[in-house]
Amino acid sequence: MTTTVLVDYVDQHREEFGVEPICKVLRRAGMPIAPSSYYAAKTRPPSARAVADKQHLEVLRRVHSENYGVYGVRKMHAELNRRGHRIARCTVHRLMRADGLRGISRAKGPRTTIPGRGPDTRPDLLDRDFQAPAPDRVWVADITYCRTFAGWVYAAFVVDVYSRRVVGWQLSKSLRTDLALDALEMGLWTRAHAGRDTTGVIAHSDKGVQGGFNRSSQHPVMEVLSGTSSASSRS
Repeated sequence: MTTTVLVDYVDQHREEFGVEPICKVLRRAGMPIAPSSYYAAKTRPPSARAVADKQHLEVLRRVHSENYGVYGVRKMHAELNRRGHRIARCTVHRLMRADGLRGISRAKGPRTTIPGRGPDTRPDLLDRDFQAPAPDRVWVADITYCRTFAGWVYAAFVVDVYSRRVVGWQLSKSLRTDLALDALEMGLWTRAHAGRDTTGVIAHSDKGVQGGFNRSSQHPVMEVLSGTSSASSRS
């Protein structure tokens, strides 16, 4: 901790406790500052670095507050330079650490696509050509997630390639093995209810496996539900 911070701390509490008792407590806490050092710091004029740090810190606090307190050192340094404040990144790091300014890091989300260990016999029927001549010829499926106050919520959805319509979807609080199949069943039901023929529709997904949902069981189920299944590696 810098001498400037310790001097400011003593200034805040000297009227109540006195300078020497505060210095003694700080020394026991591993932040030594002698009373003579405190008085010397109060009487001598501030250094050029101290003056610059004070000016930079005011700007840092303002910019950090304007950006909702989410900027870390890297973004703060870039933002200050965009605004014309020439300041080294190491100085930004030092001042933010001394003042307790922190950024917010993105939490790593759950993994929704886990490659299987065995060989995948499903062909890539689309050959990366995600186009369809008419509705209900090609569907693509995927799983995503969203953070809520109650925890992670997983969403499986099936989209018709031609119309871009979400034909089926399912939500779950866990990444259960039949989540994607439930979304596919919903798509088949809604299209059948609308009088559409889904015979021969290609259901395409990436080559992933959720939980204990292995490919040997996925392939026949997909064929039973949709007639044809397709898979490709994630790009």
